[in-house]
Amino acid sequence: MTGLMRYAAQLSGDPKRALPPVEQWSPPYCGELDLVIRRDGVWVHEGTPIGRAPLVRLLSTVLRREGERYFLVTPSEKLGITVEDAPFLAVLLRQEASTEGRRLVFTTNVGDEVTADGAHGIVLRGAEGARAPYIHVRAGLDALIARAVYYDLVALGETREIGGERVFGAASAGEFFVFGAERELAG
Repeated sequence: MTGLMRYAAQLSGDPKRALPPVEQWSPPYCGELDLVIRRDGVWVHEGTPIGRAPLVRLLSTVLRREGERYFLVTPSEKLGITVEDAPFLAVLLRQEASTEGRRLVFTTNVGDEVTADGAHGIVLRGAEGARAPYIHVRAGLDALIARAVYYDLVALGETREIGGERVFGAASAGEFFVFGAERELAG
């Protein structure tokens, strides 16, 4: 993890700082790191939750997904980690006015802000009756939308007719994200 520590030392601590170009790095695989990102958004290293938010933020900036695997990468090393569900948790939602109408802006547990739009879609995944909402954050990395935030999102929802079927969803930045058919959701 020496490359990661070097990278940490270079950071200014500014949460708005541009993300490193992890997709451009091709470091050698250096093994597995005993790091688990739990479904509830808690990052656990060697069985102990990481309590320092700036450290979690740092680690989140060098997270990369390759297929179904997740890695922490620097220019000189690549370490595999375990992600139970999605690597991030959307913990806040706010509305903003825009030229396309309403924009829904989510904040993740690591401080990323993402607007639901064509590049950052909201989807429901999972088995019927147990589907969970997610928003795409960046480069194949998603955030599970926390239950309370999903309730706020549903409160902003509306019914529209699409393809001859009435569906329920939410609009943001000129896009409409479908949560399900009205007949399925009413039952």
